[in-house]
Amino acid sequence: MTLPVALAGVGKRFRGTTALQDVTLELRPGVTGLLGPNGAGKTTLLRIVATALSPDAGTVRVLGADPADPAGRLAIRRRLGYLPQESGAYSGFTAFSFVDYVAVLKEMTDRSARHAEVRRVLDAVGLGDRAHQRIRALSGGMRRRVGLAQALLGHPDLLVLDEPTVGLDPEQRLRFREVLAGLPDDATVLLSTHLTEDVAALCPTVVVLDSGRVLFHGETTALAALADGRVWDAEAPDPRAAVSWRTPEGRFRNVGSPPPGAALVPAGPEHGYLLLTGSTAAEQVAS
Repeated sequence: MTLPVALAGVGKRFRGTTALQDVTLELRPGVTGLLGPNGAGKTTLLRIVATALSPDAGTVRVLGADPADPAGRLAIRRRLGYLPQESGAYSGFTAFSFVDYVAVLKEMTDRSARHAEVRRVLDAVGLGDRAHQRIRALSGGMRRRVGLAQALLGHPDLLVLDEPTVGLDPEQRLRFREVLAGLPDDATVLLSTHLTEDVAALCPTVVVLDSGRVLFHGETTALAALADGRVWDAEAPDPRAAVSWRTPEGRFRNVGSPPPGAALVPAGPEHGYLLLTGSTAAEQVAS
């Protein structure tokens, strides 16, 4: 079977700063979450997979093609849906006209069929009733959903989504989860997020990236299992903990090496993530 995404020894530097270092990664169909602190290299990795950026080292194969080859890159883009961190939607467009513009770029030449597809994806993200409203008049969350709509055009075989739930309220995030749940079983989705709850709800598989290196790649349940027996609540931060934060109940949740008799709590993916990445990610999980 041809893997949807295969990276081997991928590296990338920007002005002397290493963004990715020796990243080797293979993705199979399904939804994979990409977790990591700010500056971990998540956006750089997604841009490379989406053919928007070339690596300095290593090899990349996406949907069986080589993005370094112009013909291969074109073949990938015909089967790719990409939501960048900044969507670049033109504010003077209506939601419909912007998504229709992207559909034209994706070589959807039949006007009637193309417009039906534009309406389909706008309805899928809950913007059917805002289709003819100008993007500059939409809220931040709605603009994000316009970006998601254009990524869904044409039922792509590979979806690359950079922070897709940023700016979405709880109801909109639930709709986003429903959209992903409705994708074909053979579709591949790679999405980055700061929200471990999104990973737990959406992603059977997770990749943890920190300082440009892959620290973990496996099942989300296995990430949670890393913290089994290592999460406990106390009245104060415990010096034996790798990270601690105050819970809404006013107690402190600690992750690390518990003392005898500690009040252990069930471990989740966020706790395994914190054990891997340390205190640099604690604020993200606590918030």
